[in-house]
Amino acid sequence: MKIYAYGIRDDEKPSLEDWKSAHPDVEVDYTQELLTPETATLAEGADSAVVYQQLDYTRETLTALAKAGVTNLSLRNVGTDNIDFEAAKEFNFNISNVPVYSPNAIAEHSMIQLSRLLRRTKALDAKIAKHDLRWAPTIGREMRMQTVGVIGTGHIGRVAINILQGFGAKVVAYDKFPNAELQAEGLYVDSLDDLYAQADAVSLYVPGVPENHHMIDAAAIAKMKDGVVIMNASRGNLVDIDAVIAGLDSGKISDFGMDVYEEEVGLFNEDWSGKEFPDAKIADLISRENVLVTPHTAFYTTKAVLEMVHQSMDAAVAFANGETPAIAVKY
Repeated sequence: MKIYAYGIRDDEKPSLEDWKSAHPDVEVDYTQELLTPETATLAEGADSAVVYQQLDYTRETLTALAKAGVTNLSLRNVGTDNIDFEAAKEFNFNISNVPVYSPNAIAEHSMIQLSRLLRRTKALDAKIAKHDLRWAPTIGREMRMQTVGVIGTGHIGRVAINILQGFGAKVVAYDKFPNAELQAEGLYVDSLDDLYAQADAVSLYVPGVPENHHMIDAAAIAKMKDGVVIMNASRGNLVDIDAVIAGLDSGKISDFGMDVYEEEVGLFNEDWSGKEFPDAKIADLISRENVLVTPHTAFYTTKAVLEMVHQSMDAAVAFANGETPAIAVKY
């Protein structure tokens, strides 16, 4: 059996080598290049391909992979919204993702960033770096005094709620598919409008499906409390970034944290030091004391990376053996 893996980063290699050691009967080859119509030929002779990328799995890409003789595709990430499922059906692709690799990684990151925004650590760090050790006017707020609106109560959202409750914050939540335990706790509100009206801070944990596109837009922001804090470590297309910038300019939004961006492909995970920065909006946001930008690193922990590699490789083997892994994508 042979597995071919695309887009293997240096930080993934230890986990991949660990998996290879535990599966000496499986031949594994890999590249740092992403899967494209041009690189699809690299997988010729393999039983399954393992991938992680932000590029779309277009008809052209899937056609090229199928022509190379590979129709088992295991994603090392959660999102499947960039797959042309019509083309995948046409070529009878088996597809898996890793829906749960470490909910704690994303939840912790989002709550750390929310805490930093409330305690104004970016402004304070800048002062301290200049040896300005005065307190005022960099005064913070306590998490326990906030009502935090959690949109989406899946695996990640529920961990975030546990963290917030540990701080003593009041949590209000909304989800189209309520969790029975949270419902019993009385955390859900009836609508997003109810959540916006109550929340001092709003944190997002929903998928980037079409119905959620720009759910945080000018109209939604207008319904929020004055001085609201918004945190998005979920999907970039959930937020209309122009509306957020307008909200920051007007003061309607007091602070904003983002780990994802609608136009992040080709921007995030690149070194722009000493070069012209290509995105004026993100450059503007990075420069603001009340905005925290991280380049899609909420997931980026040793535990999460290990799970993403191991689970996807296990699924690739299962597909090659004619089995259906538990993390197979039904479409």
